[in-house]
Amino acid sequence: MRLLLFLFAISTLVCAWAACTDQVPIPKPRAYPRVIYPEKTYQPFLAGGCPFTFDMPTYAEVEQDVSFFDEGPKSDCWFTLHVRPLNAQIHFSYYPINSRARFDELVQDAFTMAQKHNIKANYIEEIPVHRTADRVHGIVFNLEGATASSYQFFLTDSTRHFLRGALYFKTQARPDSLAPVLDFMRQDVNRLIETLRWQTAPPKTKTAGSAPQRTLPK
Repeated sequence: MRLLLFLFAISTLVCAWAACTDQVPIPKPRAYPRVIYPEKTYQPFLAGGCPFTFDMPTYAEVEQDVSFFDEGPKSDCWFTLHVRPLNAQIHFSYYPINSRARFDELVQDAFTMAQKHNIKANYIEEIPVHRTADRVHGIVFNLEGATASSYQFFLTDSTRHFLRGALYFKTQARPDSLAPVLDFMRQDVNRLIETLRWQTAPPKTKTAGSAPQRTLPK
């Protein structure tokens, strides 16, 4: 009888040990780096070379573009807003309008640039902008998916001014991990779109061979 009880106890321990060793490991949930978001405060964007102003984040730095594909930028009003805590950049390019044909060309270029990023996007949404009292009209391109630029826009008064902007991130992070940061930056882009005002005459475009001039703080 004792022998039977002993054998039964050994069998139970062996079965329990086997059950433990056959357990399927459960993967841990994906962990994302913690992001410290700056407090949302704004200040006016004012630059002598640009005929407009808008509310920009106080945690952004303005840097004028001095090169474009190994050439000088086509206007004194090409610049980048750097949000370094989030590895984000908003690139701006301004063009004066001198004819209806030029206006149509700039609009077509903005759509072409958005479509280039749409190749890797899962979805693209075109959001119209109409602020008639301020003569500000345009389109925001909201792209979903693994694109280099998920948020782009152009704004114009259709007769004198044309401004294009695009949001980029200097990171290889996956879209799902970048989503909260993208939402944060979208709010800043929307704020500048909602507060943009045209001001004085457009800056002069650069002629071939002219040296770039710094009219924006770096």
